Amino acid sequence: MNALLLAVGTLTALPVPAPRAVNSRVAGRAMLLAPIAVLPLAVLVGGLAAAGEALGLPALLTALLCVGAGALGTRGLHWDGLADTADGLSSSYDRDRALEVMRSGDIGPSGVVAVVLVLGGQAAALAGAIAAGHGPFAAVVGVLAGRMVLALCCVRGIPAARSGGLGATVAGTVGRSAATAALVVGVGLAAAGSLVIALSAWRAALAVAVGVLGAALLLARCVRRLGGVTGDVLGACVEIATLGTLVGLSFN
Repeated sequence: MNALLLAVGTLTALPVPAPRAVNSRVAGRAMLLAPIAVLPLAVLVGGLAAAGEALGLPALLTALLCVGAGALGTRGLHWDGLADTADGLSSSYDRDRALEVMRSGDIGPSGVVAVVLVLGGQAAALAGAIAAGHGPFAAVVGVLAGRMVLALCCVRGIPAARSGGLGATVAGTVGRSAATAALVVGVGLAAAGSLVIALSAWRAALAVAVGVLGAALLLARCVRRLGGVTGDVLGACVEIATLGTLVGLSFN
């Protein structure tokens, strides 16, 4: 229960009691439970996609409403992380100074461009999925796949880039076997769910795999440049994984 409360309280805007204890075991389980914690958000976004289709709204407008609802449902946490990570990676300073840039709270030009491109990419990809007839499914899977990669980002062997903050709390708390199992289960559930809407199972599985790969590449870059993960890096990986998954589901 502590792990679930930590996951819900951190990853969504839902008001929940604070966990009674937070340690490495609780933190690791919270990252594994991340997709479950955001199920209400996934249902909300999928419902908006279905409502937009039913009302005959333009696909892009419906997609933008879905992306906006997803951002509000997380208090913009992951988008802030994406912006800060882009600013840190693009800075010409050394590692310590790059981390300070990420902590400053200001959004630089690289951060703005990153948010615009990823947000626009998510909306355009989801609009394509809506036009193809499986928008609600894509919206739900995109949200869940984005959170599924948190287990990968927090696997043992990947250190925190600095002491303090969310990154230091969750870094290295997930066992490799548990992270692998979480990814396999996530891909399998996406494939199984696609059969309900007559979408090819391999297409759904491949879309999630593309999202995971995108997050893994960003994670590897951050570990090399920053020396590990931070809360901002986790947020950036969430949004990149969501983008990759939606792109994979954006066509017939």
